[in-house]
Amino acid sequence: MKRSEFKLRILLVVGIFICGVLLFAILYPKGEDSRLSDLGEDGSGKISWSDTLTNKSSAYEPLAPMDRRIENFMQRFGLRGVQIAVTRNDSLLYTRGYGWADQETGVLMDASHVMRIASVSKLVTAVAVMKLVEQGKLSLNSLVTGPKGILNDKDILDAIGDERLDSLTVDHLLQHFGGFSNRKGDPMFNIRDLVLENHLTTPPTPREITKLVFSRKLAAAPGVRRHYSNFGYMLLSLVIEKVTGKDYWEFVNEEVLGPAGVPTFFAATNYYNQKGESEVKYYAADDEIVEEFNGSDKMVPRAYGGNDYNALMGGGGWVASAAGLSRLVAAIDGDPGVPDILSPKSISLMTALDPDDKLNIARGWAKIEKDGRWIRTGTLCSSHALIERFPNGECWIILTNTGVWTGPRFSSDMRRLVDSLRATYSHLLPSRNLY
Repeated sequence: MKRSEFKLRILLVVGIFICGVLLFAILYPKGEDSRLSDLGEDGSGKISWSDTLTNKSSAYEPLAPMDRRIENFMQRFGLRGVQIAVTRNDSLLYTRGYGWADQETGVLMDASHVMRIASVSKLVTAVAVMKLVEQGKLSLNSLVTGPKGILNDKDILDAIGDERLDSLTVDHLLQHFGGFSNRKGDPMFNIRDLVLENHLTTPPTPREITKLVFSRKLAAAPGVRRHYSNFGYMLLSLVIEKVTGKDYWEFVNEEVLGPAGVPTFFAATNYYNQKGESEVKYYAADDEIVEEFNGSDKMVPRAYGGNDYNALMGGGGWVASAAGLSRLVAAIDGDPGVPDILSPKSISLMTALDPDDKLNIARGWAKIEKDGRWIRTGTLCSSHALIERFPNGECWIILTNTGVWTGPRFSSDMRRLVDSLRATYSHLLPSRNLY
């Protein structure tokens, strides 16, 4: 080859390279509109483990019979959509959706969809409280209200109708020992009654709900009798806000979800046209039309306007995916695969087991079994949720976008399904980590 021809070829290659660089710069400019800047929620250009998670991520032929078992379960209970995630030793082995995310618009449930997680939100709130304890901003024995309490603003103190509230502690709320009465119904699911009884023109805010409940007599002194309380965990949300000076949702995202590497958690909304990106459509068990929670006298679908889901805050107001929840559990389980965001002491306190099995002293978790299982369930008219973590490091999570008429009892059916699936398919789960 002549030297002139060689130089010509070199110049041609260099010219093609420069043209390629210029073309790339045109297609992917720097700045806010750059496609590269859209990769990753933090705008860093890094792709999160959840960004590419789809049903295809878990395509695995040996588990096709398990998928059919889940679909049969859905048909039996009339579930429009279901999502599942399975981890072992802090590795995400399997996650996918089944059925419909939104049947009317033809959207199939995928692993990336999110939905209301009901009382599983309490686990999130408990983690946030334990973070504050570790930071020295709270103690489990901190008084919640009264002159020496955290919520000691004059309007709240003036509302108190039972002096026994002065002994209410953070730990009482975590363990459902607040002593609150549901004689008039659960205040968090009776917003319309609060509006009508108190002649309100707008639905009460969480702070206003607090004052209305504080004006009532307690069913028992704090610490005497356990009674499950959605209100108690909403109250913890206000405690978090007062102690940190931050919005509850903001604090949890910054101090819990972010450090845990958890994607796509956000606050629940009340109406279909308010739903977030990738959020499913919800279906109540009976498709019943009810009176709107705000006292408007309008008739609305129970799943959209029947309750004030956002006001639940840390008692039931989060929206998430099964895979996202699995990552949170991995960050608070003591296993080394995913770095824990809580100390071993905090994890131990959250999973405490009463040696006499007379009291459920778990914090955030719904129940700690003697065999070492950690259980958290959640129920709304439009969704159900189950987290079940086993002593061998395996964790199964199921979410639905459909309510079942048996309400909280449906959690037992979900647990039986998990037991059946584990017994048959656990050994077939692939050795991989989708995180």
